Amino acid sequence: MRELVIDSRVINDDSDCYVIAEIGHNHQGEVQKAKELFLAAKECGADAVKLQKRDNRTLFTTDMYNKPYEHRNSFGRTYGEHRENLEFGWDEYRELQDYAAELGIAFFSTAFDIPSADFLARLDVPAIKVASGDLHNVPLLRHLAKLGKPLIVSTGGGTLADVQRAYQVIAPYHTPVAFLQCTAIYPAEAQDMNLRTIATFRETFPDLVVGLSDHYNGIAMAVVAYVLGARIIEKHFTLNHTWKGSDHAMSLEPIGMSKMVRDLHRARSAMGDGVKRVLPSEHDALFKMSKALYAAHDLPAGHVLTAADVAVKSPGDGILPYEFDSLVGRRLRKPIATEQKFTWDDVE
Repeated sequence: MRELVIDSRVINDDSDCYVIAEIGHNHQGEVQKAKELFLAAKECGADAVKLQKRDNRTLFTTDMYNKPYEHRNSFGRTYGEHRENLEFGWDEYRELQDYAAELGIAFFSTAFDIPSADFLARLDVPAIKVASGDLHNVPLLRHLAKLGKPLIVSTGGGTLADVQRAYQVIAPYHTPVAFLQCTAIYPAEAQDMNLRTIATFRETFPDLVVGLSDHYNGIAMAVVAYVLGARIIEKHFTLNHTWKGSDHAMSLEPIGMSKMVRDLHRARSAMGDGVKRVLPSEHDALFKMSKALYAAHDLPAGHVLTAADVAVKSPGDGILPYEFDSLVGRRLRKPIATEQKFTWDDVE
């Protein structure tokens, strides 16, 4: 049975969808704003909140770090300065970790490099996310696998062979892992979502939980993904689409996150067990809509019923119409009045 456990929450085919509110750097470098996002995500019903951790000096080349980065979404004159102004350190992460525990919501982060992976392991987060850009990053994947934390790996911009390679790197360490279908476009158009890949992942990795890192600008695709077998949904989250930063416009605000979580819970309930049956809740409607067999006119005792003697009418609380041929040709034991419903006791 495919199963993943994050912070005691069991995720499997029979569970509700595990919803990750991807905050990333939508906190704009402010701990208080991050706390407000955590609280809102919890109130929306999300299971986890997630940040992004980078060791910027290690991660970027000197040229990229020093590249001018002055535009409306920039938090610094250079790309490195921009990233540093959005990055939380140990004290901020510990404060946020304590706050998430107080709220009762799981808290973890994406590790973009090995120092960040070690940082998160030392913090003892319940899981670590791997970004699509690191699907090919064998050294990072191997290092993360050795840490033993559950890994959630996005697969945007990759092929199935890339995903299989990543699995082969992680598997020898017996580290729990889930793969998320992802389209590395922000936002992604419907025609680029390729949600059938979820079924491909389930077939390729029969023991793994799979999911969707959802960059679609809306909530509809998450429910489709759940029906296809996704049990983890990651969705960017903000409090205000108009805030400064490149991710806010494609992120869900609280009302959207609440509706998505609601619809995912409803989807699980609506899936049922696959056994076709008459439900108790259908009885009242079926009484009015369904039909039974009635006398088309007055009929004497001893009469042999013909098709013209039997009418199909509502309500349907008598002999059902599929018994029509079984009723025709039988002899009446007693007289039957017009529109009296037949019973099997009426005939020989």
